Amino acid sequence: MKIAMVTGAGSGIGKACAAALSKAGFAVVLAGRRLEALQEVAKTLDGETLCVSTDVADAKSVVALFAATKEKFGRLDVLFNNAGTGAPGTVMLEDLTLEQWQNVVNVNLTGPFLCTQEAFKIMKAQEPQGGRIINNGSISAHAPRPNSAPYTATKHAITGLTKSTSLDGRKYNIAAGQIDIGNAASAMTARMSGGVPQADGSVKPEPTMDVEDVARSVVFMASLPLDSNVLTMTVMATKMPLVGRG
Repeated sequence: MKIAMVTGAGSGIGKACAAALSKAGFAVVLAGRRLEALQEVAKTLDGETLCVSTDVADAKSVVALFAATKEKFGRLDVLFNNAGTGAPGTVMLEDLTLEQWQNVVNVNLTGPFLCTQEAFKIMKAQEPQGGRIINNGSISAHAPRPNSAPYTATKHAITGLTKSTSLDGRKYNIAAGQIDIGNAASAMTARMSGGVPQADGSVKPEPTMDVEDVARSVVFMASLPLDSNVLTMTVMATKMPLVGRG
C-alpha cells in the first residue's frame, strides 16, 4: 500500500484529490487547519486515513505532521502541496499591508518548502527509497490577475521550488512536478459566474471546470513509476481567458 499526503485537504481541490487518491488505492494523510473538516472528508473515504490538524506555515506543526505520518505508516510515497491562500482581491498593490503579503508568502511558499524538507527526510531514508512531490502551482504561476501580487509572486516562486526539488531529489529517487490549475469549480471560484476583474479593467464571468478533472490529473501524476515524471501540467477550463492577448 502506498501512502499519499494532501495539504489543504478539508475542502475544494484538496478534498477532491484526497478522495481520488483513496479510490486509486492510496492510504491518505489529510492535513489542514480544521481537524473537524478533515475528519468529515475522511468519513467519505473507503481506504485508510490519518487526519492531522496542521498549519503549513508553522515549522513545528509541519514536523509534527510528518512525524505522525511516519509513526502510523512508516513511509510516504506522495506529497501533494496543495494548501494555499491569497490576499483580498479588492486591495490595490500599493495598499497591501506587510502582514497581508507575509501571510500569503508563509502559506503558499514557505509552507510547501517546509513540507518538502520533511518529505525528503522520510523519502530518502525509506526502503524502497524515493517518492513523489506534486506542487499546486496555479495558472497564476504563468499570468496574474488584477490585484494579486502576493498570490502571483508565490505561485511563480513555486515553479522555482518545483524545479529545484526535481533536481535535488534525483539522488534520492524523488520525483517532483507541478500542476497549474485554472478555474476549477469550488467555493473559491464560485464568484466567477458573477464576473471577475479582467486585465483590461472590465468585469466578466469566466468558465469553470469540474474539480474532479483536477483530481484525476493529480492521480495520474501520483501513479507514474518513479522513473517517469510530469514536470509541469496545466489543467484549465477550456474557454477561460488565459491563452491569447488580454
